[in-house]
Amino acid sequence: MNKDQIAGMIPKIDPGWQVIDDHHLRKAWAFPDFSKALEFVNSAGQICEEEGHHADFELGWGRVIVKIYTHKINGLVESDFILAAKIDQL
Repeated sequence: MNKDQIAGMIPKIDPGWQVIDDHHLRKAWAFPDFSKALEFVNSAGQICEEEGHHADFELGWGRVIVKIYTHKINGLVESDFILAAKIDQL
């Protein structure tokens, strides 16, 4: 996706998502403990499995960072934004 295409998709996702270097989407969540963070990763991971489109997760005590991009092209496509929106529904 070029900058204009990315700009057109940004309003369709939660404002907590950041577009990093026109390459990937990134968002961080805070949780009260490790267990809740892990539950979120498992739920988001299930969405990724259902979509056949897999995010990168960074899990720590009380926090999760999700990074989404299409590995095959090493950049963003529309389905990355769709996945972000679906994860936001958790």
